Amino acid sequence: MAKKISNYRFLGGLAVAFVLPLSFYFIARVMSKDKLHMPHYYIADGLRKTHEKGKNDTLFHQVTDLRLTNQLGVSVSLNNDLKGKILIVDFFFVNCPTICPRLTSDMRLLQKAFHKNPKMESSLDTAVQLISITVNPAHDSFPVLRNYADKFGVDHDHWWFLTGDKKDIYNFARNQLFIEVQPGDGGAEDFIHTEKIVLLDKNRFIRGYYNGLDTADIKRCADDVVLLSLEK
Repeated sequence: MAKKISNYRFLGGLAVAFVLPLSFYFIARVMSKDKLHMPHYYIADGLRKTHEKGKNDTLFHQVTDLRLTNQLGVSVSLNNDLKGKILIVDFFFVNCPTICPRLTSDMRLLQKAFHKNPKMESSLDTAVQLISITVNPAHDSFPVLRNYADKFGVDHDHWWFLTGDKKDIYNFARNQLFIEVQPGDGGAEDFIHTEKIVLLDKNRFIRGYYNGLDTADIKRCADDVVLLSLEK
């Protein structure tokens, strides 16, 4: 049974890493015919009146900035240093014995999917940034994150592992990305542990939530990134 599940995951990984370029081609073809359904927006903050009587526009949540330290020891800003980039965000911690290694492995499929391929006319390697944020920053210093990232063959330019103030991280997870419904203050007893991956567009609107332990959902995330890259 375990071998069968492993085979499914292997095939799913191939779908993400190698079928994606074909997806890019076919999506571009479909888009030229105006038949494309873009990823929708998540989390409404309110309504805005329009010029048309009796009608309102939905104001969707726009994620605010977060400044943390990456695995190279550099202080980075998600909105300023990555301006104009699509972000794929997950949360993990280095000593996690359960879901985190698998989550990072599945994020690596996305790294492979968007790695620059000289044989392809179009590449998304500079348009997408992977972001993994530790939920245990007291232990996960940037040298610890660097060692962890190297074990997974991370491209340090296009995939950041971030650490910093726990309250800032937990506030971002709860009140900006909405991945945790339970209240908390980021204190010593507070802990977030999730398999969710969040997709942010270039303008920092939330455009997708995915199960990071499901290769079918990883493939869906990859396809949505391609769609967002074509969005005007």
